Amino acid sequence: MPALFVLKGLTSFSLIVVNTLICFAPVMLLALVKCILPFASARAVLNVVLDNIATFWIGVNNINQRVLGGSDISVLGKHDFVLNDWYMVTANHQSWVDILILQRLFNRRIPFIKFFLKRELIWVPFIGLAWWALEFPFMKRYSPALLKKRPELKGKDIEMTKRACDKFQYFPVSIMNFLEGTRFTPQKHDQQSSQYKHLLTPKAGGLSFALNAMDGKLHQLIDVTIVYSDGIPSFFDYLCGKVSNIKVHIRVMPIDDSLLGDYQNDAEYRAYFQQWVNVLWQQKDQQFESLLQAEPKDHWL
Repeated sequence: MPALFVLKGLTSFSLIVVNTLICFAPVMLLALVKCILPFASARAVLNVVLDNIATFWIGVNNINQRVLGGSDISVLGKHDFVLNDWYMVTANHQSWVDILILQRLFNRRIPFIKFFLKRELIWVPFIGLAWWALEFPFMKRYSPALLKKRPELKGKDIEMTKRACDKFQYFPVSIMNFLEGTRFTPQKHDQQSSQYKHLLTPKAGGLSFALNAMDGKLHQLIDVTIVYSDGIPSFFDYLCGKVSNIKVHIRVMPIDDSLLGDYQNDAEYRAYFQQWVNVLWQQKDQQFESLLQAEPKDHWL
């Protein structure tokens, strides 16, 4: 890799670290205050302040990426969004860069995005604690083998999803769910024998649990398809400015009552919801192929 690219990447990464450390202190202080306050209304106000600090953090990182990274993001299917509504956001997942792209697309355009995270990620230095302070939902999935040994754990993951989403009832929020559950690789694609050319098999259950846990608050789904013209990049490749063009398609669709139900116990609803997700993913796979062939245009960012 040429020295100039490495220098840009190291500079960009250093600025992200400095920005994180600066924002980390007030986030943790307010999180500790929130823990000891007995009033739900006061905690709700602090949640808004915390989200605003995180929004500022993302905004600074976005400037860093535009100046040093220089990646062009071509966006098709733009929509008018509002900050006082609740959204479910989903996207295909190929790289950690996906998260940076989503933050560039939607920061200050929709409410602050909360990601479902694996519980182990809470141990990531600084960022893990920040995610905890910002009340990102940490999830733990139990394998079929473990459930067979310990049947009392059945349904615990659903209870955790419900408790996590309960906190989002009282102020607008955007909830992000990568339906594939893991980053795309050719090896994973082959292991799954995925029916989709460019995507892994989606996991419908997590999306259904989140929609139902929000008790109808989420009435719009933002579906994002991301294509990297130069191939799937690493995080450092992106910071170095080696990702010349990224193509994105955004569409918004309603979440109506037919998408709500008891996924675990209602077989008819479960089949219907899985079919709905499969159609969504078939359309996304086709959109991915179209983006691969499309010329970059409509630069938004």
